Amino acid sequence: MARRIAHVIAFDDAPFTPAHRGDVWVVGAIFSGQRLDGVVSAKVRRDGANATRTLIRLITQSRFASQLQLIMLQGVSFAGFNVIDVHGLHDALGVPVMVVARKAPDMPAIRNALLARVPGGLRKWALIEALGPMVPVAGIYVQCVGLTMAQAHESIRRFAVHGAIPEPLRTAHLIAGGMAGGHSRQRV
Repeated sequence: MARRIAHVIAFDDAPFTPAHRGDVWVVGAIFSGQRLDGVVSAKVRRDGANATRTLIRLITQSRFASQLQLIMLQGVSFAGFNVIDVHGLHDALGVPVMVVARKAPDMPAIRNALLARVPGGLRKWALIEALGPMVPVAGIYVQCVGLTMAQAHESIRRFAVHGAIPEPLRTAHLIAGGMAGGHSRQRV
């Protein structure tokens, strides 16, 4: 690896009820090594199409934008099926992106849900398909754009301090949960 990744932003969305039809909070935790350096947040539309634009805006308007070496995402969609264009995110910012999941997703179920029930489902499914399959790395599953699997493994090893999930994602998850429900409660 040419240089060690130290500056990371990790995003997760806040929990919401199945009946919720409005906007959902998304939180970005910015880390320098093991230190939380900042937090950004915004809302995205439930099952909408604005997550990619929102993440790009949050990052480019952040005072940390020029230092970032890696973007971590807790899954490929926020607020239900507001699917992130991971390739577009990488292209717009020039920063590698790693999508993380604790377990392998049920891709046939995701495809069926998108195509049967979600506006713009075909386009959203194409974005997910373009990433290829999730790959097991260091006890979790990942998809990477602009990052080798060796770099992904090293980044997970470096940032997964209290379990398998990297600390920036764990922190974003806890903050998002606290914003939505007054307290954090669920595991990442």
